[in-house]
Amino acid sequence: MSTLERFAHASCLLARRAGAAILEIYAGSFAVEHKADDSPLTAADMASHRVIVDGLQALTPDIPVLSEESRSVDWEVRRGWNRYWLVDPLDGTREFIKRNGEFTVNIALIEDHVPVLGVVLVPVSGELYYGIVEAGAFLEAAPGALPQPLATRAAAPVPVVAGSRSHGGDRQAEVLAGLGEYRLQPVGSSIKFCMVARGDADLYLRLGPTSEWDTAAAQCVLEQAGGAVVDLAGVPLRYNTKDSLLNPEFLALGDSSVDWPARLRST
Repeated sequence: MSTLERFAHASCLLARRAGAAILEIYAGSFAVEHKADDSPLTAADMASHRVIVDGLQALTPDIPVLSEESRSVDWEVRRGWNRYWLVDPLDGTREFIKRNGEFTVNIALIEDHVPVLGVVLVPVSGELYYGIVEAGAFLEAAPGALPQPLATRAAAPVPVVAGSRSHGGDRQAEVLAGLGEYRLQPVGSSIKFCMVARGDADLYLRLGPTSEWDTAAAQCVLEQAGGAVVDLAGVPLRYNTKDSLLNPEFLALGDSSVDWPARLRST
């Protein structure tokens, strides 16, 4: 077993432990706070954060961990990181609050600005997706289930677009008009990437702000399934390259043989 495979196995176990902590809170009543950027925060975010960060620090004490719920790390410190963990303990807190089940746990290992390991757990369904660079992407449908390989599909004549449950709007419709006929399927959190990775959707367009912890784990899963995550000019997303942790607007796509950015610019 390679080091990355060992890290993947441990990360999958941590994700399931974090998911169990989230579901315990999800089953009861919980308060909702708001962070400085007005994004919501619950006890489930923090419970998952503690499980994952404590577990990763025990697994790899020499590798830094950056979580959405961590204290900010100064760029002068971060810029020297060639390898680090990037974590979103609960992606889709708005969906958690709505109790629609469309939220995830995301754990990624970044090396030289690229996600080389990604784990995405959907706690409510029990589905666990993971990708390991040069080893592939897999779905473990339930705890203990045999992992099944994932592969993206060839572009459908009428593309299925995984759309945001809580974001989108008129501009999204204007950009997607370049596809001609398409079918929009709204869903929350990083599940959208996983839909593309497993061949149930062709494209996910994200306009507006996201942070690097929102995308890293699922980007690895999708890339190892044969897809890509690129900005609107077609350049792959990279990590820890600047002071800001905000991503550019991007496309997550399944069929890399299609010039999706050009199609979207055709209007």
